[in-house]
Amino acid sequence: MRKEFDIRNRPFLGFSFVLLLKSAVAWFVVFSDGPSWSILLTEIPFFFIVFGLIEWMASKRKFLYYMVANLFISVIYFAVLMYYKYYGVIVTYHALEQADKVTKVGESTYSLLDPYYLFIFVDIIVFMFYMFRPKYITRWKDRGMKRMNRTVLFGIISGSIALCLFSIWPNHASMNENKKAESMGILNYELYTLFADSTESEEMIDSKDITQASINEAKGITEPVSPQYWAAAKGKNLIVVQMESFQTFLIGLKIDGQEITPNINKMVKNELYFDNFYSSAGQGTTSDAEFVVNTSLYIPHHEAATSSKYMDKSLPSLPKLMKAQGYETATFHTNSVEFWNREALYKTLDFDKYYDQAFYGDDDHIAFGSSDEVLFAKTVPELVRLDAEENPFYAMVISMSAHHPYKLPESKFKIKLPERFEGTLVGDYIQSQNYADYAMGQFLDDLKTRGLWENSVVVFYGDHQGLPLYSLGSDEKDLMKESVGREYGYTDMFNLPFIVHAPGIGQPAIFSQTGGQIDILPTVANLLGVSLEDQIHFGEDLFNHKTNLLPVRHFLPKGSFINDSSMYLTGVSYADGTNYNLTDNSITKEGSTEAQFNAVNKLLNMSNSYILQLPDVAPKDE
Repeated sequence: MRKEFDIRNRPFLGFSFVLLLKSAVAWFVVFSDGPSWSILLTEIPFFFIVFGLIEWMASKRKFLYYMVANLFISVIYFAVLMYYKYYGVIVTYHALEQADKVTKVGESTYSLLDPYYLFIFVDIIVFMFYMFRPKYITRWKDRGMKRMNRTVLFGIISGSIALCLFSIWPNHASMNENKKAESMGILNYELYTLFADSTESEEMIDSKDITQASINEAKGITEPVSPQYWAAAKGKNLIVVQMESFQTFLIGLKIDGQEITPNINKMVKNELYFDNFYSSAGQGTTSDAEFVVNTSLYIPHHEAATSSKYMDKSLPSLPKLMKAQGYETATFHTNSVEFWNREALYKTLDFDKYYDQAFYGDDDHIAFGSSDEVLFAKTVPELVRLDAEENPFYAMVISMSAHHPYKLPESKFKIKLPERFEGTLVGDYIQSQNYADYAMGQFLDDLKTRGLWENSVVVFYGDHQGLPLYSLGSDEKDLMKESVGREYGYTDMFNLPFIVHAPGIGQPAIFSQTGGQIDILPTVANLLGVSLEDQIHFGEDLFNHKTNLLPVRHFLPKGSFINDSSMYLTGVSYADGTNYNLTDNSITKEGSTEAQFNAVNKLLNMSNSYILQLPDVAPKDE
């Protein structure tokens, strides 16, 4: 009997030890305190359950099943590492459903890889090497075939299940996904989300209870009787320019006396500029920003908007609003329309026409398509053509050359950065954004030369963060401290520029009230004199509201939000959350209220309920 439990004859403990080392790597990267003794009580019981079931059920090919289980769990740990490095939260099966996107952004994905992450697969490589040596295969098969005592095995499995339940249940109510995973254990958390999503569902609010008045009440705003700038640019064209990964800290930034964004800096000085403006995008990043800006609705909880049921719905949208005013509508992007399911997005938003890679070709390739220079050079003639028509137009133009991981060809470099920036993500980002600004300058000159500038409302904004905190090494954080003037933090990461050129409004101005991408639709609608009386929208007109409440649905724990003075990050509950001052990213004891926390969750639920109860989109004739 004693020989039956000899460790040397048992892959059970050997594989458990190997996976424990892998879990320690994942904990080191993801959790601020790194691995602790708690992983013995959270991760190991999960291994024992899996391997115990193999011992109980498998009579043949037992070692193969161990290898498959080891590989499967290793892939989960690896996905956790890679996803956290960009998104800052624990990956779940929802994100893994989008794994096909990884192959299309390969360079961006590989750039997140630290060499030591590959430690997770070292044992698998070693095993595969020995698989081609028959004497080792025979020896492993002999050891693996020896059966464990069923009574002892039953005790191990039962005790492990009890420990897993003890880790999961007391922590299931935690709002913060990262804290929940740390308390439960990573694998227990993954299993919990799988079952919790099938048994727990967000309460559906009846559509008749979702009114603009109820939305405004939750946000704490009242519509003005006589809005400022109402119809100040009525009848003008609308050009919306979405700038890839562009963050506010770049504006005014100089390195060794070199302006990083001289053209955008000029716009900031001469136009209407919102400097306290934040991202509303999520897992779909760029495509999510397109969705939010064009609908003033929040993105879904677990997935990109374009991958959700939202694409089946007849959504209220900015293109539909403008078409009702007689506008022609079009959207321009040098990537393929199939990426992130944009074809479905443009259909449900109801753009008249889209221009994608088929139009721009693949000349002067950067990132995922033709360069920003090509984008703007080929877009302007189309805008001129639209302008020549009897009716005004709405055009959305999406830049892409400054896309993560910011590997700009040296032929496109416009500045020489100091040596300390070379080979860093920060340096590559700044170099790419300097080029994007250069291309933008050409676009602005073209608009002015062709007579479009003074006949159009032109909106510029960043689509999402470019430098996630979670992706930066210590040296890169030092470079960001140098660039920002203090420690780079959450508020800096989500802060994007929003600039509006509006003929008819003479004076440049800086607006410092809190705003987000969700607010762009009502803000431009006000300028163009387009009524939103019959259209539900969760954003607000930033020219006429001085208070705001912005849910942050991705990249931060569930329930996080931005208000007029701080960014709140959820803890286990509201009470132990953290507030970061929007001015300097410092931690402050006050800055948010539990009423705001509850209002944010209500707003998200209202938006989701409203969308899911909309009629399905009608099929178009081919």
